[in-house]
Amino acid sequence: MRYQSDCDKVIIRKTQLTPSFFDLKTRLAGEILQKFSTYGMRIAIVGDFSQVSSKSLHDFILESNNGKQVAFVGGIEEAIDKLKDF
Repeated sequence: MRYQSDCDKVIIRKTQLTPSFFDLKTRLAGEILQKFSTYGMRIAIVGDFSQVSSKSLHDFILESNNGKQVAFVGGIEEAIDKLKDF
């Protein structure tokens, strides 16, 4: 990951995150995403989320995508477009 001064947006691939990130019972996703929010960072997580079977994770993704801090998207171009809008 590159970080430069005045950088406030990050793109991360789903495959770069531990599977426990997506198990909301661990609270890992909430804790990590809260840190991004605290420091004014916007984040897009890129991957295929169409097969999410957990209702709570599905709802978490939908809620995140309705905000301006975190986006779960299907591809890099979509991530770039979404981050431009934040």
